[in-house]
Amino acid sequence: MAISQEFAPPFKLIAPYFIVGVVVYMASVALLFGFDITQISTTSADVLGWVHLLLLGCVMMIIFGAMAQLVPVVLEVGHFAVELYYIITPLLFVGSIMMAYGFVMAPALLPYGGVVVLIALLVFVFETFMTILKVKKMSVVITSVALANGFLFFGLVFGIIMALGYAGQISVDLSLLIYGHIYLVFVGYVGITIMGMSMILLPMFWLSHSFSWRSVTIALWLISLGVMSVALGAVFGSTPWMDVGYALSVAALGFYFYQISIIYKTRVRIENDIYFRSMVMGYGSFVSALIVGVVYLFTPNSTLLVLIGWLSVFGFVIFLIVGHLYKIVPFLVWYQKFSPLVGKQSVPMLADMLPKRSSSLQFLYSSVGVVVGAVAILVQSQQLFNAAVSFLLLGAVFVLKDIIYMMRYE
Repeated sequence: MAISQEFAPPFKLIAPYFIVGVVVYMASVALLFGFDITQISTTSADVLGWVHLLLLGCVMMIIFGAMAQLVPVVLEVGHFAVELYYIITPLLFVGSIMMAYGFVMAPALLPYGGVVVLIALLVFVFETFMTILKVKKMSVVITSVALANGFLFFGLVFGIIMALGYAGQISVDLSLLIYGHIYLVFVGYVGITIMGMSMILLPMFWLSHSFSWRSVTIALWLISLGVMSVALGAVFGSTPWMDVGYALSVAALGFYFYQISIIYKTRVRIENDIYFRSMVMGYGSFVSALIVGVVYLFTPNSTLLVLIGWLSVFGFVIFLIVGHLYKIVPFLVWYQKFSPLVGKQSVPMLADMLPKRSSSLQFLYSSVGVVVGAVAILVQSQQLFNAAVSFLLLGAVFVLKDIIYMMRYE
């Protein structure tokens, strides 16, 4: 897959997404000090509010910023209307705050916060689809972008219906719809986006080449069928459909990880840098979450469910996002500031722009936080949990510091 910077948007458009996302991440981690580890329920208002703040204000925010850069570069066409990205940031940030506050303090505010988020995400989906329509030839990565955004749209529909139901304005069965909503957004959008974009970023950063795309193609369609099966099962109240969807998703992950192993074996670059360590930690956490998930099937309890969420969010999603930020931000800053000077004067290498000691400390604190937090959840220790949150918060502070350092590099 060719990578061209000809169609890349200006960095000043993308930078706020990364800064706001990391700041929200810091705030989300700090809020964990207010949780009692022995009383956490995945369906409580406090947890739902916190999850929406983290996923919308941090994960979605950073992914949207990265997609603003990657979509036109990978598709090799210009944005349909790149200016629309300037309004997504404030809308998504304000909507995230409103929804989080609505869950915890004022349920009546939820539909309004949901509408603000809906507008932000619909603008993103509309702009992305209109950009895709300019592409003449589809590929696995482009298909993944289209499918992911389609699932995001339907996830939004589920979310608005649930927000109205939670606020008491309509009568709906939230017990099954929540599974469809989570699966459409977290697996359908975030999961497929990670799957598709990793097929570009991993080979690019590891200098892998001459490998088959067959496994990831199979994985993409299996996980898409799985998401649709779970969503339809949630709508029609069919748990067998949902079980089929879960099975298809697990099979898709098997093919995806096999593809990752192929890319790893064909890599040229073997540097043990912050990106490589973050990928190892991220994928290792995800495999751990899958193992806990298998245990949960035989001995279901709320503690294991919380542990799966902890490993999936902080171990997998956050480490993959942060690891890629340490690669993407220096490249974007270098391209904007220094590429015009190539051949005219001495310019820094990308490695020179990376704060190695600080990024290593970030990795250490964040890794310890994830591991100690997992142990704390298992043994139900509040003191251990607070210690884990402290480590995660230190790691988040270093992420923000490093991002600002790389953006301001002269």
